[in-house]
Amino acid sequence: MEEIYLELRDQIKSVVKTHLINNNGLVMGQCLTALGWVGGTLPELYENDGMVELSMADVAGGGFAVGAALAGRRPMYVIRYQGFNWFNAPIIINYACKSKEIWGRSCPLFIRSIAMEGAIGPVAGSSHHSLYYRMPGIKILSPMTPEEYRTSYHKFMNDDEVYYISEHRGSYANKKELEDIVYDGADYVLCPISITRFASVEAALELLNLYNLKVAVLHIFEIKPLVLNIDGMKIIKNSKFGMCVLDDDYVDGIAKSIALDIAHKTNIIPDTMGLKNKSAGFSVKYDNLPPTKEEIVKFVLNKCRG
Repeated sequence: MEEIYLELRDQIKSVVKTHLINNNGLVMGQCLTALGWVGGTLPELYENDGMVELSMADVAGGGFAVGAALAGRRPMYVIRYQGFNWFNAPIIINYACKSKEIWGRSCPLFIRSIAMEGAIGPVAGSSHHSLYYRMPGIKILSPMTPEEYRTSYHKFMNDDEVYYISEHRGSYANKKELEDIVYDGADYVLCPISITRFASVEAALELLNLYNLKVAVLHIFEIKPLVLNIDGMKIIKNSKFGMCVLDDDYVDGIAKSIALDIAHKTNIIPDTMGLKNKSAGFSVKYDNLPPTKEEIVKFVLNKCRG
């Protein structure tokens, strides 16, 4: 696929504008029209155009969005820090996600949940998509490219389900599509989610160039239901030293669940990498960051060469 000369943030802004102007949608969240416009991902529109500023009552915000979804407005609910899902999620999970199955009334809601790391403390940072993963009635996608985001929106508009879109601010400047790296008889396979996809590609290139190791990268964009490269399971099954699921969330969640699914289909016991099992602090010294290129390279070398 050819390079797209449009940053992901601009693609998101275009999608949001289309949703508001052309599709009678709503965008709901906190501090939407403040300086920065949520990392440059919102068009400079206001309440008359459907940009709804919610109060700073985090628990209530999800309820307002669910009500708008029940009214047929297909709202985009913006959660500026994914950790705030601990406050926003209850009514989404317990009403919106169950409404169609229990009451026969769909509640289409597009949740823009934005991750970031770096000296922002134990609550706000990183990805928390595992919070939603175990619940029925929801679809989870983590677009890191312009085309993936456009695809996510079109899937939502052609569906009547709750969509959890796991974004990451670290991807907003990205212009390129992320193609799978595929080998016949790969030494090792990486299956990365969210921001770990970029570090995984960099690690795979370094492992090939410096150590002559063929490391395949199978990007995970559609998390629930899980979609891998059509030959992904075959590539994993034929790998020499196994595979690893990487995430920007704690591994005791989506990463281990996907790893188990892969194990059942391939008889390969996958490894997992993600956030360390500790709380993040408010300084660089106490950060809890996703796996870096260097950490991935070291991990794969240890698996392939002991």
